[in-house]
Amino acid sequence: MAKRNNEHISISDALKEFVETNKLETGLNKVNVVDAWADLMGNGVNNYTTSVNLERDTLYVQLSSSVLREELSYGKEKIVTMLNEALGKEIIKKLVLR
Repeated sequence: MAKRNNEHISISDALKEFVETNKLETGLNKVNVVDAWADLMGNGVNNYTTSVNLERDTLYVQLSSSVLREELSYGKEKIVTMLNEALGKEIIKKLVLR
């Protein structure tokens, strides 16, 4: 429900309401997930990351190194947890490394 002009509303609340009302959240989540991956994984992993794609609650990450893919596959649950913490909400349920 929209807030009336005589009520005080913070800019962040107004933006959040606007985003939810206009169903932009999914698009923003996709952008935020890509940024979170880049921030958390650092240059070492980013140099081998060819694409990061969020589809529903699954994050698909394309890596150009099979060795790195194998190494990261052991810590998939931890990576998902770290990404969700960085995003401030549980967006990702599953990580698929390709």
